[in-house]
Amino acid sequence: MNHYGEDEFEGVDLRSASSFAGVPDEFQRLWTPHRLAYIENGQQPPEADCPFCLAPEMSDEEGLIVHRGTHAFVLLNLYPYNSGHLLVCPYRHVAMYDDATVEETAEIASLTQEAMRVLKKVSRNDGYNIGMNQGRVAGAGIADHLHQHVVPRWATDSNFFPIIAKSKAVTALLGDVRNAIAQAWPKAN
Repeated sequence: MNHYGEDEFEGVDLRSASSFAGVPDEFQRLWTPHRLAYIENGQQPPEADCPFCLAPEMSDEEGLIVHRGTHAFVLLNLYPYNSGHLLVCPYRHVAMYDDATVEETAEIASLTQEAMRVLKKVSRNDGYNIGMNQGRVAGAGIADHLHQHVVPRWATDSNFFPIIAKSKAVTALLGDVRNAIAQAWPKAN
């Protein structure tokens, strides 16, 4: 037997689940077709296709950008953990936090603080998860471009989906959330 346990499936018909449109089993399904692009294309795009490099080249609406700074910008996560899940990214394609410049890290920190204030105003959330996954082994979805997660949390957002179905219910459309956050973001003088 190899380390994948393939011998356990010897003689078992292992057809693709996509051909079983309605075979009953013990699982409930929450359909999330918007995630297909992420799954089909893999998590690590070539540098020329880096979503954090491409987003600033688009309109704010198209790139889901809520604020553009001098060295960094803030955008919605296309695959949010919660409604209003923001990412703070430097414009420069740099992978690790310790490779960022002093100016980039200062603006990432400042934009993270402002993101918290704006989310509180727009979403009336009770807390935040804030962090960076550095490198593929640490779980970075896009490992080659530094980004900080700012995830709003509510006292009532824990439900059975994450525990039973390993799914999150996101209650608002990305465009609507982007508009609300962008409108609430303080304008530069």
